[in-house]
Amino acid sequence: MINKQILTQFGKRVRQEREKKGYSQERLGELAKVHRTYIGMIERAEKNITLTNMEKIARALGKKVNDLVDF
Repeated sequence: MINKQILTQFGKRVRQEREKKGYSQERLGELAKVHRTYIGMIERAEKNITLTNMEKIARALGKKVNDLVDF
């Protein structure tokens, strides 16, 4: 399982980038091809995210995974 600190950091940065772009959770979900409720769970660090989904979300935000989390 990914460390809770990494999940929290990733979720916080996803929210920051999403809000910078003016995206709703629903819009980001559409762009990343994941459900809107999943975006909310990620932002609140409630869900253990896979690297595949980390990449989908990062790309939808125009970022790389390492821009959103420090491993």
